[in-house]
Amino acid sequence: MSTMFAQSSLARRNLRPDSYGDRSLTLVGTTREPGKVALNVDALSKRYGDIDAVSGVSFDVRHGEILGLLGLNGAGKTTLISMLATERIPSSGDALLLGHSIRAERRAVRRMIGVAPQDLALYPMLTAAENLRFFGRIYDIHGAELASRVAQLLDFVGLQDRGNDRVATYSGGMKRRLNLAVALVHRPKLILLDEPTAGVDPQSREDILNLVRRLRDEGNAILYTTHYMEEAEGLCDRLCFLNQGKVVAVGTQDALLRNLEFSEVIELKGLSPRVDLAPIRALGGICHVERHDGLVRLFVRRAADLLGPLQRIMNRDKSVRLGIAPISLENLFLHLTGEEAREGYEGSPESLRSG
Repeated sequence: MSTMFAQSSLARRNLRPDSYGDRSLTLVGTTREPGKVALNVDALSKRYGDIDAVSGVSFDVRHGEILGLLGLNGAGKTTLISMLATERIPSSGDALLLGHSIRAERRAVRRMIGVAPQDLALYPMLTAAENLRFFGRIYDIHGAELASRVAQLLDFVGLQDRGNDRVATYSGGMKRRLNLAVALVHRPKLILLDEPTAGVDPQSREDILNLVRRLRDEGNAILYTTHYMEEAEGLCDRLCFLNQGKVVAVGTQDALLRNLEFSEVIELKGLSPRVDLAPIRALGGICHVERHDGLVRLFVRRAADLLGPLQRIMNRDKSVRLGIAPISLENLFLHLTGEEAREGYEGSPESLRSG
């Protein structure tokens, strides 16, 4: 996604909003119906030569929902977002936003979408208020309506006391909050958030997540990409996993975890590579084993069945540490994205960088 997406691409077009009569932060207005589909993506694909960046992707996003879009670097998330934002033309398939096609009605769709790109789309030498006024005028908002909206958004993102300061003086977290405010200036029907907490401190991250929750609670449809698994777990209502350009699973975290054949993971840290795990594997109930750099993960149906043999291993080597936990979102992610992803995984959310 281009750094200047919200600047250059919008400035090139004469966009007009549907209505600005409602001054609340409810963005969808009278069309909002919690649980109703706002965006339907149907077999959307993007091909570059012999490469399928996105292949036959289908899912929907509902009003009052945050759908988390997850995938490893290069999975196709940014390409998908750019097609939904009408910045790239699909090779095949389509997506309908409140019945409007991203292929056949690009102008109509553009004015209904708000994008907060991963690369900040702000003018650093302008103040926060000036940035909001600039983007508001692009959407043909003027006069008292624009002044009201600017004040409202500055208050919403907690920048009311810094609204007349240049963005260049802002912290990373403040810039991220303003980036979100810019995406909301025209009251879009769908909000696309591409890693909106990238590079911010923990407190700023929580501030942004709370803003996103407020938008969701008011009934807005939000598509959210992140590489932080704990962020997706605590924020998203449903999850869509992409792997090599294809959707491999969509659903709530609980539903997806219930479909796995294993329910717990056993971690052995400091285990010598010379230790033979064949006797433990022979007991059954082990669905998958990961082993690298002294760390062994056993994905099992029931950890209690293996505690005896594991204890004997630990008695022979006192440096081995044992841990047992329910299957996490990270485990689910690695399971859905395949063997190659698991082999490259180092156990930190930072290794799951989005792409």
